[in-house]
Amino acid sequence: MKHRLFHSRNLRQALPEYAEKMGVSLEDLTNAYDWMLANDVCFEQPLKGDTLCFISYLNIEPRIEPPLARRFYALLGRELKGALIPLYGKNWPTLRDRLLRWWELAYNILICKIPSHTVRLLWLRAGGAKIGKGSTVWRNTEILGVDSLRIGDDSTVGWHCQLDARGGLIIGNHVTIASHVLIIAGGHDVQAPEFWAIGGPVYIRDYAWIASRALLSFGADIGEGAVVGGNCVVSKPVPPYAIVGGPDATIKGERCRNLNYKVGGKGLFTLFH
Repeated sequence: MKHRLFHSRNLRQALPEYAEKMGVSLEDLTNAYDWMLANDVCFEQPLKGDTLCFISYLNIEPRIEPPLARRFYALLGRELKGALIPLYGKNWPTLRDRLLRWWELAYNILICKIPSHTVRLLWLRAGGAKIGKGSTVWRNTEILGVDSLRIGDDSTVGWHCQLDARGGLIIGNHVTIASHVLIIAGGHDVQAPEFWAIGGPVYIRDYAWIASRALLSFGADIGEGAVVGGNCVVSKPVPPYAIVGGPDATIKGERCRNLNYKVGGKGLFTLFH
């Protein structure tokens, strides 16, 4: 299978650093990496002068025979922002994954409708989400991959959003995400007959504002203080403090610097949001 999660750009160029970290020779690690590419453990995709590097979304570590390739895959897996899918069977990783998915399902069907920030945040944190002080997710917002959701301090996600964090979703401090926003940290390989799943992290940096009905997909990296306009579609990096809009996230202007406001999504007037 070729389901895969994005790891980094130009991984081959970083092999010397990994070789030093792992205490092995560069030649041995290069050979291991070539083996991983040949056996659908790692994947490379050229893009505008860079090489996007992915690893198997399914945690196939027990099936990798060469010891160094197995070690390298495990190391790369730990560096991902999203969680790998376990090899299903009668084992603890399978049970843990099923429990998490049921926990997530209960949130999306019932808990997300409860008019209490405290109850909803307790449920999400118990499911593995990391949510900072003063941050909240308003009612009727659906979350997938709750254990890969990271939100900083004083950030707010509005009503009726969908947060797909399965490839990793990292939201900074003082971020405002308006209602009906879609954040989808994955997709599919439309050139493959098997329709393989492809995922990767979405980043939203400090003081960013995502306006209503925007769509952020894998590849989006919203810079500090940037503004994404309503109905905008973003699948690429947005420079800090840029204001973007339209279906191709065209830069329309620039925001002021030295932002220092509080979002305050859990204030008195949003008590039951």
